[in-house]
Amino acid sequence: MTRRTDAHPRLARPDALAPFFSTWRVGTPERQRQTVDAIARTWENRPWPARDLRGYHVYTGHDGSTLLHHSQWASEQAYEAFAKTHRQERVDEIDTAVPGIERLGLGRYRHYRAATRPAGAAAVVPGCVVSVEVEFEGPDPERQRAWVDAVFEALESEPNPHPGGIRAHFHLSTDGTRVLNYAEWESARAHIDALAAPGDGVGSATPQWERVRNWPGLKSSTVGRYDHALGLVPR
Repeated sequence: MTRRTDAHPRLARPDALAPFFSTWRVGTPERQRQTVDAIARTWENRPWPARDLRGYHVYTGHDGSTLLHHSQWASEQAYEAFAKTHRQERVDEIDTAVPGIERLGLGRYRHYRAATRPAGAAAVVPGCVVSVEVEFEGPDPERQRAWVDAVFEALESEPNPHPGGIRAHFHLSTDGTRVLNYAEWESARAHIDALAAPGDGVGSATPQWERVRNWPGLKSSTVGRYDHALGLVPR
């Protein structure tokens, strides 16, 4: 059966080798709430669809319009089997409850590296999830890894670390074109304050951060703040 949970997902769990992320645009805060409720009803009224699905989590965007979805699969093949047999009936029921949902695409990733605040971070419940998606000009897995490694060098040399950050999980898209940082913060205010500090974005004006921001082939960077709204796991 399917069980609801308030717990945030463990992003680096070793049995979830195929993390997926997607975004839906629903338009208004009211439709955000309606869609989350429809997802919960649709899933809780059915058996858990696959042994190899570890968890499914939904987040409401602070923009009042979007939902972020994160599912943790044992493999891409497990997801493909689910898509053939169980996905469409769920989509149809949700769309009947909330017509006009715009699905903006499904991203397939692999977890690469994580940065954690050392002192007691494991006990801190995130008050805000920040998604940072970076896109490069064309596929290049080596460039993906090198860029993330450069971010870690910048973090390790940061002279003024921001106190509100808890964890950052960097994922590499399987098509070689994007990096997604799923970052956990104590609160949205902590992230906003970090962006407002001296420097360009989260990070001081150091040579290491300048290298990250001006990486060859870096095309765009998109940032979104979210609240964890729904967690679904097998009973």
